[in-house]
Amino acid sequence: MRDSGVRGGGARDAAGPGDLGWDDSLYQDLDGAGAGSGAGSRTSSGAGTATGAVTDPGLAPDSGEPAIPGQRNGGTGGGANGDNGSGDRRGGSRRQPRSRKRRIFRWMAGTMSLLILAGAGAGYAYYEYLAGKIRTGELNSGKSDVAPSRANAAGETPLNILVLGSDARDSEANMQLGGARNTAGEPPRADVIMLLHISADRSNMSVVSIPRDTRVPIPECTDAATGKTFKATDHDIINESLGRGGAGCTRAAVQNLTGVYIDHWMTVDFAGVVKMADAVGDVEVCVKQNIWDHPTKAQPGGSGLKMKAGTWPVKGQQALQWLRTRHAFGDDAGRSKAQHMYMNSMMRNLQNQSLFTNPARLNGLATKAMEAFQVSKEIGTPKKLYGLGMELKSVPPGRMTMMTMPHDADPENPDAHYVPAKADASKVWTLLRNDVAMDTNGKGANAPKAAAKTGPPAAAPAAIAVTVVNGTAGDKNGTSVENRASTVSKALVTGGFTKAKAATTGKPSKGTLVNYPASAGEQGKSDALAVAAALKIPSAAVRAAADVTAVTVTVGADWTSGTDYGKTAPGAGSVPTTADALNGSDKGCMDVYKPYQWK
Repeated sequence: MRDSGVRGGGARDAAGPGDLGWDDSLYQDLDGAGAGSGAGSRTSSGAGTATGAVTDPGLAPDSGEPAIPGQRNGGTGGGANGDNGSGDRRGGSRRQPRSRKRRIFRWMAGTMSLLILAGAGAGYAYYEYLAGKIRTGELNSGKSDVAPSRANAAGETPLNILVLGSDARDSEANMQLGGARNTAGEPPRADVIMLLHISADRSNMSVVSIPRDTRVPIPECTDAATGKTFKATDHDIINESLGRGGAGCTRAAVQNLTGVYIDHWMTVDFAGVVKMADAVGDVEVCVKQNIWDHPTKAQPGGSGLKMKAGTWPVKGQQALQWLRTRHAFGDDAGRSKAQHMYMNSMMRNLQNQSLFTNPARLNGLATKAMEAFQVSKEIGTPKKLYGLGMELKSVPPGRMTMMTMPHDADPENPDAHYVPAKADASKVWTLLRNDVAMDTNGKGANAPKAAAKTGPPAAAPAAIAVTVVNGTAGDKNGTSVENRASTVSKALVTGGFTKAKAATTGKPSKGTLVNYPASAGEQGKSDALAVAAALKIPSAAVRAAADVTAVTVTVGADWTSGTDYGKTAPGAGSVPTTADALNGSDKGCMDVYKPYQWK
């Protein structure tokens, strides 16, 4: 079989999946109607040519016949001497014998068609091979009313992905790698929780780790596999959400915590991390002292990581040990920082390898990723996962920021659990919701994009009815700032919006929003944008809603004072120091907790 349907095609005895390059043209339209047209893709005819790929100079235009000298376009029209196109310039009527050259051209045409079909079949078989490796689950299995992200003024939308590391001991491989065989068969917990944010313009990326032992409200969730429903709770820690309805339940809990809409989720277990770490290859990590994360009287267990001080390459099982080390790095926050260092080093490594322009390398990583990860079903095809990965290709290390959610000791169990640090954690979520860069390395990072000039002009301010709602409580467990709706509505009246008024009841909201009636269409949007501009609220916060009858400003927990939202909203790079942020270009080195140092 020949794999001429992929790049660098040549003869092979057997074209296995690992032999085929990752050619993105193979994935055009395969999710729907099969291989589509377009540059480099197969034409709609079963045995046709590949567009711009196999046009043989020996084939006549618009036909499958060889171009014979003396014929026009390979056709059979009249010849110069009325010979019905025989090509005999002497005017003879005797049919000429079919030339050897013509037979060769026919053979070439047939062979090329066969090779195209074989290549297309191999590409489709490889696609199906990859598709068969993907495990999927429900995007959402818990209650959450966080609205999807809005496009910015340029029509671009940010992308938020929840990445979870499961501690499941549901296979022999996971039990060998993770230990704790006594927990085999128990519901899995989210050992790692990371919220990855890619900016709307794809210029920067942020990753926020949420410590697994953080106590947060977990909503009602239903396990799609068993149909079992778990009641909402305010008293459990977030890592238990994975066992209460799968990753879709953890997604709902994180959405409710942050107010950030999560587009997709991905989970990986111990064995999956080893597969990916083997595929990625050596990634450099650094420790300041000799480290051995071994069991102690105070802390049983441990990852088993043992290395001398300095910078060392890790991969496979040793990479898993690095990512799991907690006690030797102090606590969950220390482990998160070590994970961030690994991820930064890995991204630098992959970009130095020109991963995104190396089909063979990308092919190998993609295959391992599809074996290692379970993903939410809306991205459960090779084409969509490939596209998701390509979203990262243009983000340089200097525009990547890794951090941990600011947190305090849990008053109920200060030695083991955490709670979000209210002010600092809220600031991080505000940065994410408003798509503000966590770094200051971009051009015009603090400058908002100009509003798109579309739709009808806004009505005169005095003609626009505006309702202002106090949402500063943030959630049902928060406390509202008094008179916020009244203060903001008075500022609008002063600015000419004389129909503005404060609502008598509040509605908790993590972030500040401007909603307009969906039935009002483009005129309602223009009016809402005018109100938002008067208060310096970003246009991305303007949304259509079915449950409002007028332009409605909800003053969220991120705007607790003043009447100019622009002065309150955090700017690029204003990450709280308690988030322990690490830029992707930084090469850090971990401190080792003294009981786990060795000589």
